[in-house]
Amino acid sequence: MEYLNSIGKKAKVASTKLNLLGQKEKNNALLAAAKALISEQDKILEANAMDIENAEKNGMMESLIDRLRLTKDRIAGMADGLTQIASLKDPIGEMVSMENRPNGLQIIQKRVPMGVIGMIYESRPNVTADAFGLCFKTGNAVILRGGSDAIHSNKAITLVLQQALESVSITKDAVQLLEDTSRETATEFMRLNEYLDLLIPRGGAGLIQSVIKNSTVPVIETGTGNCHIYVDEFADFKMALDIIDNAKTQRLGVCNTCESLVVHSSIANEFLPLVFKRLTEKKVVFRADERAKAICNEMEAATEEDFYKEYLDLFISVKVVDSIDEAIAHINHYNTGHSEAIITNDYNNALKFQNEIDAAAVYVNASTRFTDGNEFGFGAEIGISTQKLHARGPMGLLALTSTKFVIFGNGQVRP
Repeated sequence: MEYLNSIGKKAKVASTKLNLLGQKEKNNALLAAAKALISEQDKILEANAMDIENAEKNGMMESLIDRLRLTKDRIAGMADGLTQIASLKDPIGEMVSMENRPNGLQIIQKRVPMGVIGMIYESRPNVTADAFGLCFKTGNAVILRGGSDAIHSNKAITLVLQQALESVSITKDAVQLLEDTSRETATEFMRLNEYLDLLIPRGGAGLIQSVIKNSTVPVIETGTGNCHIYVDEFADFKMALDIIDNAKTQRLGVCNTCESLVVHSSIANEFLPLVFKRLTEKKVVFRADERAKAICNEMEAATEEDFYKEYLDLFISVKVVDSIDEAIAHINHYNTGHSEAIITNDYNNALKFQNEIDAAAVYVNASTRFTDGNEFGFGAEIGISTQKLHARGPMGLLALTSTKFVIFGNGQVRP
């Protein structure tokens, strides 16, 4: 616990200093960090190679190794994310509301940092840079706890970020990494109320549920992604095939990948063989209900568990329905509140789907893969919230701020 208290104290002191930084100072630091990621990429890639080697030795699934792997292009993407964050408007100090009361008091609500944010995440070393950038821009200190599978990558990235901060005379304690990746330390971290103002988990269902159950620090839940695409009876087949292909196969191990396909019965006989051929060419395995399997016997039979599952692999569940109402009911029952899509040329069905689907992001005629902070214009994201309190969907700068009221008077006392 002494280890965590030491890190927590440093973060608390850092947060008070960050709160005093102006927009220009923060942007210069972010640009310095972006430049450093590129200039030190060989060291980062060397560290990442160690993590990849260990993952392969441990038999990690290929789609998860892909999440772990860094390349020069991915490091360039991390640096670009920091550059984009620097270009965004700084929300800190923004006046949310102002009201002049009858008694002469002027009440102003303005945006302020959260303070110290904790982040627990798995694999994905790019999160280390994204979380730093978003927290730093909003004046928050951040304590990172990545998974043991990415420890070498995370240490290398954090060191580069800290050195970049020091190069522009800003405390390196603005970003700290827990190098002890034990479960015991993680559990203690979830209860670091004295120093943490907010805790954000990002990873699989097991990690997220562990944080929710064990944390005494306020948590923003970033959920898993059992994302559906519903092919309506009025769908354009070519569009549907292209979107499903992209949503399922463009990158397997991410939370906005399509995991479930729902097809209207009036087009199922014609459409299912087409999508089956398209995706099996890319080695996707279909887990189908009885009606879909009757049309394409080569599909495997689905279990109830399949309709709930976030595969992060070359599998997809299939359900045939008789109406858009049945599709909506099925999706709302099995989804994780992440991202859902309808393919249709019917305007009324598109609106109905958007209005009645309960999810953070609802698409009409577009891939679920767009649920991403960068694609939404946030520069990067610290996670995708599937809860409904404070933040929902890709979390950018605003999600990492709070507000406070400042009141100006001229001698008023309450009668």
